[in-house]
Amino acid sequence: MKKLLAVVCVALALVSTTFAAKKGKSVKVGVSMPTKDLQRWNQDGANMKAQLEKAGYQVDLQYAANDINTQISQIENMITGKCKVLVIASIDGSALSNVLATAKKKKIQVIAYDRLIMDTDAVTYYATFDNYKVGTLQGDYLVDKLGLKSRSASDPVYMEFFTGDPGDNNINFFFGGAMDVLTPYIDKGVIVCPSGQTAKAQAATLNWSTEEAQKRMENLITSNGYGPKGKKLDAVYCSNDSTANGVTNALLSAGYTADNFPIITGQDCDIVSVKNMLKGLQAMSVFKDTRTLASKVAEMVDAILSGKGAPVNDTETYNNNVKVVPSFLCEPVFGDVNNYKKLLVDTGYYKESELK
Repeated sequence: MKKLLAVVCVALALVSTTFAAKKGKSVKVGVSMPTKDLQRWNQDGANMKAQLEKAGYQVDLQYAANDINTQISQIENMITGKCKVLVIASIDGSALSNVLATAKKKKIQVIAYDRLIMDTDAVTYYATFDNYKVGTLQGDYLVDKLGLKSRSASDPVYMEFFTGDPGDNNINFFFGGAMDVLTPYIDKGVIVCPSGQTAKAQAATLNWSTEEAQKRMENLITSNGYGPKGKKLDAVYCSNDSTANGVTNALLSAGYTADNFPIITGQDCDIVSVKNMLKGLQAMSVFKDTRTLASKVAEMVDAILSGKGAPVNDTETYNNNVKVVPSFLCEPVFGDVNNYKKLLVDTGYYKESELK
């Protein structure tokens, strides 16, 4: 019995030593973010690096300047640099198949971060927020604030639509969720889109660019005659804050003020958009606490490097055209002038002074 106990103790010691080695500074995790140009990716990258370093890992964090070839090159360097796990927020979800095939050959596991990586079997897990719910939160907000349930085609609202980059699989969920809520009202004539641009491809914004969204909104203003003294515009659905900011800029240039501003939706609670909410220039933004997502991804990395299955709560929804990728979905919530302080300031996400 004593011999058996001794053997068990030695075995446990070996396991403990192995686990400790895995968590040592020699274990490297690669984190690939799409760009530094958007506030949210800076926060995501910083949060991820902090969480993983706290867990004991060495972190290779790279930003790809929204250039696909740069991201591929950075991931190649992470593979060559012996990263054991890759966490990737892709620029184009379908552009990474070849480089990730190399990662798979080297038994490097891949976590798709926030954006599902498409057309490859090399993705092990997906970590994101419930992006369909993001869209339904935005749609439900518009239904409520515009009183759509009590309106008819004789008293319609006038609305335009903006979503994100066509290469980002997330727009299928953001835009899809919102349109599932809003399409019945479009079909009844309760929502009228004067431009007729209600399809995803028509509403898409390359690279989620504020500048591109502003240009398109300026064109819509000109072609449809929108203005405080012109054709009525009640709302603009925007999938996120960078597109919302472009729309806001165009509307301000057209003479709109807080007193007559259309309802604008958004996502990410970027500082510019929160300031705009406080000025009456944006109605709401869906808040996805990147600290929560970063913490969950660090937990997933830890599980992978400990030889365990990572925690997931969805094994059915996210098909990347090759496989259904096991996923963990965090919960989004919406923020507006009524709850921003509790949501963003009291939780330490922003300081009150940053929103002045």
